[in-house]
Amino acid sequence: MPESKSLLKQAAMQIGAGGSAGFVEVCIMHPLDVVKTRMQLQSRKAIAPGDPHYYSGVIDCMRKIIVQEGFFSLWKGILPPILVETPKRAVKFFTFEQYKRFFLFGSPVPTPLTFSLSGLCAGITEAVLVNPFEVVKVALQSNRAKRSEVPSTWTVTRHIITTEGLGLRGLNKGVTATMARNGVFNMVYFGFYHSVKGMVPEYKDPVAEFLRKVCIGFISGTMASCVNIPFDVAKSRIQGPQPVKGEIKYRTTLSSMGIVYREEGWRALYKGLLPKVLRLGPGGAVMLVVYEYVYDYLSDTFPD
Repeated sequence: MPESKSLLKQAAMQIGAGGSAGFVEVCIMHPLDVVKTRMQLQSRKAIAPGDPHYYSGVIDCMRKIIVQEGFFSLWKGILPPILVETPKRAVKFFTFEQYKRFFLFGSPVPTPLTFSLSGLCAGITEAVLVNPFEVVKVALQSNRAKRSEVPSTWTVTRHIITTEGLGLRGLNKGVTATMARNGVFNMVYFGFYHSVKGMVPEYKDPVAEFLRKVCIGFISGTMASCVNIPFDVAKSRIQGPQPVKGEIKYRTTLSSMGIVYREEGWRALYKGLLPKVLRLGPGGAVMLVVYEYVYDYLSDTFPD
């Protein structure tokens, strides 16, 4: 019984710390997610340079969104992530800790392979939960109307369910792309962070130790973003508006990546990389550091 209570308490602290980390990260970094989605949805076949809605880069995209749609349009689609962020990150960090037990392979301590496989499985688990919210978020982020004219989250959700249903062409479209994106990201993210953190000596000075964790977290988020970006582009194309109304061009993850590659070149598979790195580099550092500090605080506040 005492062991069961201890496991429940650890789970509660992991969920609380993970939820706190996700909430802080999404509130700070969401504008860059909007920019990333807009740039990934942009196809030269559908919109050409010179068009007022064409984005030549991160700054240009932000400027045009602010001028054409209003400043707070940079937070378009934030409600779905806010609603899901606490359970999403809670699930991610909690399942990561649980998966670590299954991937020890007889080793007394976790290895880099343990961290990577646990991260992969945690990302896939997280993706199943978050995908319907991603579909709604992308629909909101792709809307170019002024913020006051954009339908509410609930209206968009109801419209998707009514017209497309709950299945793989409706509220769950792009689920395999989301699983691939999140799985690959977390495999690199957790694998690199925990492996390198164990190799780099800790500092007794709290400021230096904080900066050590931030730097490793930043590199982890950046590396993971560079590796998984093609899956993210495929996800945005599948979940976003199709080029021709009434026709589905982007259906599956690999076929969508193939279409983008053939029509737009390999560089198009890395569209939105800069805003993604600008978001998930520091965002990755924020999440891991907030998680660890909140978890330590809860452990000190509620000792065994």
